[in-house]
Amino acid sequence: MRHDKLSTIELRAAASLGGILAIRMLGLFMIMPVFSLYAHKLTGFTPMLMGLAIGAYGLTQALLQIPFGLLSDRIGRKRVIVIGLIIFAIGSVIAAVSDSIYGVIAGRAIQGAGAISAAIMALLADLTRIETRTKAMAILGGSIGTAFAAALVLGPVFNGWFGVPGIFWLTAGLALLGILATGYVVPRPTISRFHRDAEPVPAQFGRTLSDPELLRLNFGIFSLQLLITANFVALPLILRDTLHLNPAHHWWLYLPVLLLAVAAMFPFIRLAEKRGHTKAVFLGAIVTMAISDAGLGVFHQQLAQVALLLLLFFTAFNFMEASLPSMVSRLAPPDRKGTAMGLFSTSQFLGAFIGGGIGGWLLGYSGASGVFDGCAIAAGVWLLAAAGMRPPQRDVASTTFARASDLE
Repeated sequence: MRHDKLSTIELRAAASLGGILAIRMLGLFMIMPVFSLYAHKLTGFTPMLMGLAIGAYGLTQALLQIPFGLLSDRIGRKRVIVIGLIIFAIGSVIAAVSDSIYGVIAGRAIQGAGAISAAIMALLADLTRIETRTKAMAILGGSIGTAFAAALVLGPVFNGWFGVPGIFWLTAGLALLGILATGYVVPRPTISRFHRDAEPVPAQFGRTLSDPELLRLNFGIFSLQLLITANFVALPLILRDTLHLNPAHHWWLYLPVLLLAVAAMFPFIRLAEKRGHTKAVFLGAIVTMAISDAGLGVFHQQLAQVALLLLLFFTAFNFMEASLPSMVSRLAPPDRKGTAMGLFSTSQFLGAFIGGGIGGWLLGYSGASGVFDGCAIAAGVWLLAAAGMRPPQRDVASTTFARASDLE
């Protein structure tokens, strides 16, 4: 047996924990493509508050994910995961029964407070060998990407069936399934220990935050999440009010765009990883997102225009989603990898929170076009910050990923 091949128990651990994380992220993301179509029915609605409701989970997730991970070292991984899922379910119920925008904001913030990502990563580290851990962690990352894509398709479908409150109720039910899976499907580790390659070390925060290359990547994931969250404050309104597309049918646009964007991403991964043009492709992806958003600000009167611009945006977005965590993993020293990834994830969720707030404010101030124009400017700022980046060295994992992309 190859030392880097996942054993049956390791594969079960990665698949089950990835499924639990996907369930939680699906519940968070399904609201994104539909909430701006529903929020005006809520007492106290303003565009700004609507945007905060979409991104509120990001603030509490950012603040609590590292503390929850440290708590799991003390009281046990599974116990923290179950507690987090219970908190998530409570937040979902609060959002489901609320008839005011403030209640939904509170519910979304409580959803984010069930911050189990770090605890899940720590438990997976307990259940895997060091030789197989990178592959197992890649399964976790893939589960998040899959959950996001599924949410864009399922959100409009479920909204058509039972509305936004029903989506929140469904989310609560999914959290309960996650609790059952934690207790009965996820393997129990023989021993639980601290893993510097998977868990943050508070004493290393200052040193890690002073690394300019890691800071650029943290700002990158912050900007990426800001862009996607702000865009979905305005995009559903454009599809309904300008293009007159039935909200229940918005997935007719999202699904083919996402599938084509995934296929279009792989040539750029090959170019970056096999040809050594990582920096050029990275900067090109930021420029593509800036152009796409600028285009959406002007050209959104026809479905074909919107579809083409979204295809460009999501091709670049998918490349960044795959590349940024890999670059952090390669640039961070082995003894600070867990700390670097923890701070990276914190930046990611802060970006979602700020993106929702800024997107809502811009929507109220200058309409949907203003949101897209603001996103284009934000991408320009990101481009300036990334221009001085040092291309990371290629490693075995990234080369393997690039070779795998040849099969697509």
